[in-house]
Amino acid sequence: MRYLLLSMRLVCLAAVAGAWLFPTPADAAESVVLKYSILRESISVPELATFVETGELSPALRAYLAMAGKKPEELRKVLTQEIKVNALFLDKVLNNPLGEIALTQVSDVIHTGSGANVQALRGALMSSALSNNKITLIEVLQNYPTPEVHVEGDRLADVYKQVRRLAEGLPNLGDLIK
Repeated sequence: MRYLLLSMRLVCLAAVAGAWLFPTPADAAESVVLKYSILRESISVPELATFVETGELSPALRAYLAMAGKKPEELRKVLTQEIKVNALFLDKVLNNPLGEIALTQVSDVIHTGSGANVQALRGALMSSALSNNKITLIEVLQNYPTPEVHVEGDRLADVYKQVRRLAEGLPNLGDLIK
């Protein structure tokens, strides 16, 4: 019974902290600067979300992906692949030295215009996980707490793999965190 009460308190505390610390939709990214090699294009987050949900490309995004030599379905797949994760445990992992290393690596690919921002990335990941105990890259982009988020498109698949490895390794990392 005591464990149940403690668990309930932790969940409530996490919910309050999440509402206070993590971005609301008003604070979320409005545009994504997608970079492939020397090419870069600013895409509105709603435009990218429509592409993810329906598969329909705006003319600008279609032209940009064609110039970059990228297949739309590959981008859509990377943006929509789900990673299941326990949000409370993810918080523990992201707030320790191993998590900081992983966040630093990922923030080389998803970052603000001025460079890596570990705190912004942590907030976007946590906001994504808190809503449904899963993460997709489109959710991370939608929850990124700056008006503009930059994405190194050539390395986007690598980010998915890093986040997936981190999420799959959570039970093993838990032993190191205790």
